[in-house]
Amino acid sequence: MQNSKKKLYIETLGCAMNVRDSEHIIAELTKKENFKITDKANEADLILINTCSVREKPVHKLFSEIGAFNKIKKEGAKIGICGCTASHLGEEILKKAPSVSFVLGARNVSKITKAIKEERFVDIDINYDESEYAFGEFRSSPYKAYVNISIGCDKRCTYCIVPHTRGEEISIPPNIIINEVKRAVQSGAKEIFLLGQNVNNYGARFSDKSIKNIDFSDLLEMVSEVEGVKRIRFTSPHPLHMDDKFLKVFATNPKICKSMHMPLQSGSSKILKEMKRGYTKEWFLDRALKLREMVKDVHISTDVIVAFPGESDRDFEDTLDVVKKVRFEQMFSFKYSPRPLTKAAKFSNQIASDIASKRLKTLQDLHREIIDDISLQQEGKTFSVLFEELKDRGWLSGRSDNNFMIQAKGSEEYLGKIVDVVITNPKRMVLYGEIIE
Repeated sequence: MQNSKKKLYIETLGCAMNVRDSEHIIAELTKKENFKITDKANEADLILINTCSVREKPVHKLFSEIGAFNKIKKEGAKIGICGCTASHLGEEILKKAPSVSFVLGARNVSKITKAIKEERFVDIDINYDESEYAFGEFRSSPYKAYVNISIGCDKRCTYCIVPHTRGEEISIPPNIIINEVKRAVQSGAKEIFLLGQNVNNYGARFSDKSIKNIDFSDLLEMVSEVEGVKRIRFTSPHPLHMDDKFLKVFATNPKICKSMHMPLQSGSSKILKEMKRGYTKEWFLDRALKLREMVKDVHISTDVIVAFPGESDRDFEDTLDVVKKVRFEQMFSFKYSPRPLTKAAKFSNQIASDIASKRLKTLQDLHREIIDDISLQQEGKTFSVLFEELKDRGWLSGRSDNNFMIQAKGSEEYLGKIVDVVITNPKRMVLYGEIIE
């Protein structure tokens, strides 16, 4: 008699790279350890939390989540902690939360089958090299495939904990990437989403020293040549590495979606230097405005940190100035959050919380005005949309080539298809339209 499958529940916090790590974990456990996915934590034999440590809030949330799961888990079920907070806290998690069975760092995903078999297992080696490990196939979307092109980060931004949780940057060999893209397309994926902490620094270091003279622009061209690839997206590029070659490939290759994430962080050259970002306000504006010139209707998104230590009113005004000039279609903005192991956490000139809150509100109010204006300008325009989800009351949801969230009435026959939609009712977060038959 065949053994019944064990059930796996996994909660993923944080970025797209965590989503892909969770897919790798699921592939390992379903293919090698007879697990199947469940969306009911109380029925699971294994509960995993794949964590984020970029800001304080997800870290604080972790221990409350562990407590909640411990109350509802069935007898004999295990709780495991993976991801960046696992890398950061390690054995401290076991001490604070005795109900946790194992801790597996963000750089150690391939060891999940070992972790589940050893009680009190901890592996948080950020120097472990998984760049050539052959993970099994699992994807949460049949239409979009996340593909890692590098692991780790060599930047030493003074506010960021990621290098301490994901280790040094190593590029994944191009043949592994292309083979993964081919498998994804063969299984129905239309859109390939390339992932890395600094994707456009691809090729700076390979474990295999014989691989030479390939950069991110070359890789984009290689991926676009795979038969069946309809769309290519990527995140996150670093403004420092946005050279003319990269911008030209982005602008001219028809398969590359015209959506660029450009993490600004601050508009002040002084603060950027304190952050160790490697570029100035002038460089960022030059690249962003050149992009606007080269690509009609390009969608530019960004990240902004307000109230970084030492940020003056004038520094903050520089940030507002960049936002006004670039007019980002999307912005993720946060108050500075001191993270352990980072240099900025020890800076003496921290900004008072009330000032930080006021600046964040000012920034977000400005951006709301900008995106309201941008949204209204989309009325009557036609976009090519890849529909990925059927929502309530017959609404289809998907994204345009340039990354607007678009919804239209339709049936599931449109899922996974790229169709033209004319916008009839633009809103701030969603553009509503009608499918053009």
